[in-house]
Amino acid sequence: MRPTEPRQSPAEGSQQLARVRVAQLSAQQFGRITRAQLGLLGVTDSTVRDWTRAGSLHPRLPGVHAVGHPGRTVATELFEAVLYAGPGAMLSHKTAAWWRGLIDHPSPLIHVSTPRRRVAPRGIVIHCRRGLPRAAYRGIPVTTPEQTVFDLAASCGDEPVLVRVALAQLDFEGAYDPMALLALCRRGVPGSERLRAAIVAFDPRFACTRSRSERDWIVYCERTGTPKPDAMNILVHGIRSDNVYFAARLIVELDGVDNHHSPAQIRRDRRNDRLLRGHRWLVHRYSWADVESDPLGVHADVVSCLAARTPTA
Repeated sequence: MRPTEPRQSPAEGSQQLARVRVAQLSAQQFGRITRAQLGLLGVTDSTVRDWTRAGSLHPRLPGVHAVGHPGRTVATELFEAVLYAGPGAMLSHKTAAWWRGLIDHPSPLIHVSTPRRRVAPRGIVIHCRRGLPRAAYRGIPVTTPEQTVFDLAASCGDEPVLVRVALAQLDFEGAYDPMALLALCRRGVPGSERLRAAIVAFDPRFACTRSRSERDWIVYCERTGTPKPDAMNILVHGIRSDNVYFAARLIVELDGVDNHHSPAQIRRDRRNDRLLRGHRWLVHRYSWADVESDPLGVHADVVSCLAARTPTA
């Protein structure tokens, strides 16, 4: 006779089903779940304690648990903040702009907007706002593109150029709608004046920048009347070049300390300059300290070179 299989009790069957539901939901939330969601899935407080002791649940933020293991990534920390802020919450401001790829660097604090009032834990800024539409981007709820840029304009502080970068990136993605952006602007509402100014000064070159100095070069050109480059960050004879003026065959390189200071990097730069000279290109290299300390001198240097090397019609 075959040994009889031990029968599963109703309580055990219910707990197993709850585990499956928790796994399914947390898989959609980067491995995170809230205590409220656990309750809706039929997981009792005592079961939560048992699963926590057994290592199936790991407390993260108040009321938010990691399921299975406590491993952390950027996405899990962002989703934890959204879950903590409650139903209807979403990433916003600089955090949303970075997660959407509209700017290069994230905020040191995670910004979340929610229709509820919550006390923000360390590292998170909670904006209590009702009626904001939500969108999903790479699996996380975020503000709409227009609201994201508007919030960025209201909170970017001493980096207003970030708004212009975000607009250029939206244009690159085919999502730039200046009328929808202007519809958010109101007299006296923070961010409105800055966003209007950024739309008036719209420049698609910002989407091609890869560093702060490159962004600042565009602004420098505007302030000093220096001609803007025809293209930025393109390959010229296989060499990545910062600012390219085609008619004059001039390349302006902005050398930062991060990738232009070691002996190997200096040798690379000199080799590249020599190869470009072989194709009749001239390379002018400036550090940003040069540009800041002698803006008129750099302007005169670039303008005279352009005048001398640009063919006349």
